[in-house]
Amino acid sequence: MAALSGKLTKNLVRTLGPGRHGDGSGLYLVVDLSGARRWIVRVTVKGQRNREGKPLRTDFGLGGADVVTLNEARDRALEYRRLAKRGINPRYNGRQEIPCFEEIARQVHIERLPTWKNPKHGQQWINTLAEYAFPKIGRLPVSEVGQPEVLQVLLPVWTTKHETAKRLAQRMKAVLDVAKSKGFRDGENPVTTIRDARVLPQVKHKVQHHKAMHWQDVPTFYAELVTKNAMAAKALMFTCLTASRTSEVLHARWEEFDFDQQLWIVPADRMKADQEHRVPLTPEMLTIIEPLKAMRSEVVFEGQKRHKPMSNMAMLMLLRRMKVEGITVHGFRSTFRDWAAEQPGVSREVAELSLAHQVGSDVERAYARSDLLEKRRELMQSWCAHVAG
Repeated sequence: MAALSGKLTKNLVRTLGPGRHGDGSGLYLVVDLSGARRWIVRVTVKGQRNREGKPLRTDFGLGGADVVTLNEARDRALEYRRLAKRGINPRYNGRQEIPCFEEIARQVHIERLPTWKNPKHGQQWINTLAEYAFPKIGRLPVSEVGQPEVLQVLLPVWTTKHETAKRLAQRMKAVLDVAKSKGFRDGENPVTTIRDARVLPQVKHKVQHHKAMHWQDVPTFYAELVTKNAMAAKALMFTCLTASRTSEVLHARWEEFDFDQQLWIVPADRMKADQEHRVPLTPEMLTIIEPLKAMRSEVVFEGQKRHKPMSNMAMLMLLRRMKVEGITVHGFRSTFRDWAAEQPGVSREVAELSLAHQVGSDVERAYARSDLLEKRRELMQSWCAHVAG
């Protein structure tokens, strides 16, 4: 084996800034703006020509600098140069150390698991790739995934399952970005190229709103709901009165309630916007939940298993049993918003904050830090009087 030497040192590999830094004999350390470091080698294959008739010069990724040492990179670069000098294209004859698309995807999934608030979201992330991408490109070396391969995955579902296809494209892009950061790919992400070039057909997407009950009909519905003894009925009553999301209610725990201040304080990690939300409690709400303390459960609305919440479908199934068709549980938030818009003197900010929606730009929110609790308390008392009256 030839002596391993060059311009770079171990210290330089760790400290050099963004750019392409040559070691000599076609070996380069590439440092991205993000700080990611990877090795590439440039070789000219003897006797082979590119499409323009010039000598075939090609770059190959050798791996990330965090896992491939300087000496290992020089060793691999030497092997590639020897193949090229013999007229052998290393792309098809070199040592196969590039992981396949599925391997990178599953590693990305594992690395990102702690960032998902809901374990279901993490499972959906990998399930989408497993269903649509892995059967077609899963075993392909990640360095070989280009625009044709991406289109092969996306085109069959782009128009028929557009929302799924958009999520699929986002997840494929993430996998390929990580592969590049680890030194297994070069060049622009093919998903980005396809998107920017508008290669895929335009799909007119009509927003599907949750079907909601007219606010004038809520008192009659609520009066019937009060007659039900099931836990799902109590949860639905509380959901309706608080205008909260299904998951926020079903996963409510007793330690979140301050009965002295008459507040339900939903922690940030259970909120969609990742911000703590204070819900003012009215007498009608307290009438629902205070008797449930006697159950001594860790959750307010206990399901069939001890200390565990009900299924996400429990309240929807109750609506179906009550013959309330075409209405969703989430739709009661829209019902509340429609009602609030009809009330004199109710500002948009108060109504939106009652739904835990962010109001205004980032700058406006930086200065307007109040959650208008007392004004929201008045609004919720009026809403509860309308619903339960």
